[in-house]
Amino acid sequence: MAGYYYQIGPGSGMVSTVSKPWYLRAELPMSSDLSLHRSILQGGSSSSSPSRRDLVFVVNPRGANGTTGKEWKKLLPYLRSRLDKDCNICESLTSGPYHAIDITREAIREGADAVIAVGGDGTLHELIPLGTGSDFARTWGWKNDPYEAVDRIVEGLRSRVDVGVISGENEESHYFINVADIHLSAKAGYYSSRYKRFGNLCYVVGALQAFMGHRNCDLRVKVNGGAWEICSQVTALCIGNAKYFGGGMRITPNGDPRSGEFEVVMLQDFKWYDFILKLHKLYKGTHLTVKNVSSRSVHSIEVENISVSGSVYVQSDGEHLGFLPRKFSILPSVIEMIC
Repeated sequence: MAGYYYQIGPGSGMVSTVSKPWYLRAELPMSSDLSLHRSILQGGSSSSSPSRRDLVFVVNPRGANGTTGKEWKKLLPYLRSRLDKDCNICESLTSGPYHAIDITREAIREGADAVIAVGGDGTLHELIPLGTGSDFARTWGWKNDPYEAVDRIVEGLRSRVDVGVISGENEESHYFINVADIHLSAKAGYYSSRYKRFGNLCYVVGALQAFMGHRNCDLRVKVNGGAWEICSQVTALCIGNAKYFGGGMRITPNGDPRSGEFEVVMLQDFKWYDFILKLHKLYKGTHLTVKNVSSRSVHSIEVENISVSGSVYVQSDGEHLGFLPRKFSILPSVIEMIC
């Protein structure tokens, strides 16, 4: 049985299905009995008739500083009115990082027809968004309307999309669906995670903190298994399966999660004032014509740090993953999204 992954949230409304759930990684223990971790919202028994679908909603109640949990409660009456006729609606609240992965794995194992993620891009990172960034949703042009997301679940229009996989020396593989990035932008993401209480302003605060003491670095890259290339004075390197990151910055404007390729955008020799002067271009996605900005389409890219100035940060979908070296590869058309 295929495992279905949906996402609901402001700026999102994403609905997706995964036909190959084998790569989900568990880091927190979870009982083999999913019923211990969920509530049946429709009332009555958890058993379902053959004609009804079992939908498990994985909710991050602390997302967006607790707003996710509050908005989820407001959404429930509409959810029931649209889905109760044909579905058994269940909820499971996450208790910490990677818990959503465990819940999803158990839901698939117990035969759930769909697993719906309710949270931000961090929840999206775990499963396949009511959160802060919801950048992946912007690629699809979805409105900031979770009610519209529910309507998409009901309508069920589908499209197959790609997933990125990140591997490193003695590291477990990580999967991402939106954007992975290296150096300054990844460092800014690391710091911004400390200021989520400020909403999208957290990205500005994180960027300012990341600039303090920042130095551009020299990297070595290998594209599609070819020869190694030296890239000097790299400020940031972004690997886009989709278009947006950082709360609406269109960093990889040609990124398309249905293309079978990443768009890789590299910023070199940027100073702090370059970002101030060109910030509007980064948000509009018109920065590819700017000096010291390059773009190319790749199936895979390996990146190593050859500078002596310290570790180089890596993140994906807004989640800090550690430091270089890393390899980024694409898995074409492994997820079926309802969009």
